[in-house]
Amino acid sequence: MKRINAGLIGFGNVGSGIIKILRDRKALLSEKTGLEISIKKVCDQDIVSKRNVSLDKAMLTRDARALINDPQIDILIELIGGIHPAKEFIIEALRKGKHVVTANKALLALHGQELFTEAADRGKSIYFEASVGAGIPIIKSLREGLVANRFNGILGIVNGTSNYILSSMSKNNCSFQEALKAARIKGFAEKDPTLDIEGMDSAHKLILLTYLAFGRFVELKDVFIEGISRISLADVNYAKEMGFEIKLLAIAKKEGSDLEIRVHPTLIPQEHLLSSVDGVFNAIYVSSDLAGNLLFYGPGAGQLSAASAVVSDLVDLTQDIKAGFFRPTLKIVADKTVKKIRKIDDFESRYYIRFMARDLSGVLARISGVLAKFGISIASVTQKERSKTQLVPIVMLIHEAREKNMREALSIIDRLEAIKEKSVAIRMEEA
Repeated sequence: MKRINAGLIGFGNVGSGIIKILRDRKALLSEKTGLEISIKKVCDQDIVSKRNVSLDKAMLTRDARALINDPQIDILIELIGGIHPAKEFIIEALRKGKHVVTANKALLALHGQELFTEAADRGKSIYFEASVGAGIPIIKSLREGLVANRFNGILGIVNGTSNYILSSMSKNNCSFQEALKAARIKGFAEKDPTLDIEGMDSAHKLILLTYLAFGRFVELKDVFIEGISRISLADVNYAKEMGFEIKLLAIAKKEGSDLEIRVHPTLIPQEHLLSSVDGVFNAIYVSSDLAGNLLFYGPGAGQLSAASAVVSDLVDLTQDIKAGFFRPTLKIVADKTVKKIRKIDDFESRYYIRFMARDLSGVLARISGVLAKFGISIASVTQKERSKTQLVPIVMLIHEAREKNMREALSIIDRLEAIKEKSVAIRMEEA
C-alpha cells in the first residue's frame, strides 16, 4: 500500500489530536483511501513536554526546515498560527513541491490571495477546513457541496468565546465581566481575549467565507468590526423581554448589487435558528438560491473537532496525489452580480438603542426630535424603572435607518444635558 507522508509544524492540542486520529483510525482510513497516511516528522519549539500521545524522539525537531526540505514529505501541516514565520514556512513548502494544510485563519485572511496564487503557480493546493468552525464542514460545503448555488447571504456565530459570554449572560443572568471570568476558568477564553471579544477573530473567518461564497477576497479594512465589550446585562435582558437574543454575528450579504461585510453584536428574533446556539458552539446560516436556507452547527473549537477537519483535508489531498490530480485553490468564480463593497455609512438596518437619561420632563421629546431630524423613525419605545444611579433607561426599537444618519443623531443626543452615558446601539437582523 502506498504511503503518503506528512510533516506537522505545531505539536499543540490540535496537532496531538491529528496524530491520535491517524493512529486510532489507521485501518479505517486505509480502507477508505487505499493509502497509508503517516506523520513522518513533527516540529515544535517545545519537544520536551508530555502530550496525550507519545512519539519516537527521532520524529521530533525544533527545525521547521527539516520538514520543508525533506523530499519524502508530501504534505506540510501548519498549526502554529500567526503571520510570521507561518507565511514563510508555507511559501517555502509550496516551492519545495509540497501541498499544505493549515488552520491559520488570520494568515489566510490577510495573505490568502498571495498564498493561493503561489500554490496555483506551483501546481499545489492549500486546504484550510479547520480555519472556520473547526470540525464543521463549512469550507467544503461552500466550495463543493453547494457549487451550483448563488448565495444571498451568510450569518455566522464563528467565535466560541464571545458566544459563551453572551449565552452565559442570557442564561445565568450574569454580567459581562462575570461571564468572561467563567470563560477563562473553563479554558474557553484566552488570558488576553481581545481578538475574540472585539470581533477580530470573527472578521478573519468572515473574509474566508466571503471569498468562498461570493468570490471576493476583501481586505480587513473593508470589514466593519464591532465587539461585544459594551454589551451589558441590561441590554441582554431588555432584548429577551422583546423576544430577541444578542449574538456576535459575522455577516456577508448582498443588498442589491452591493456586498455588506460586517461583524457586530446583533439582535436576532428568538425564533431564528441562530438564537438557540449556546456556549462555545458555532453555527453558520447560509442562504442560497437552489438549496435554500441551511444551518451548519457544531463545536467551533476543541482538539478532536479541529483535528477531524485537518484529517479530512489530508484525505482529500491524498486522493488528489493518488490520482495525479491538481485542484487549484483559487478556482473560485466571482459573483458578477456584486458590483462593490458597501461602506459602513451606507448600511441600513433596524436598531435597538438604549439611552441612560436623567428623569426629567421633555427628555423623550428631545430625543425623538433629534431622530426625526435625521429621518429616523421609532418603532417602539419603553421607559424602564429608574436605575441605582438614579438614571432612567430609555429603550427604543428603530425602523430601518441609514448607518450614517444613526451615528450623527446619536452623537448629538449623547451631548444632551439629560443624557449621562454614551448610548448603546445594536443592529438587528430579521428571521
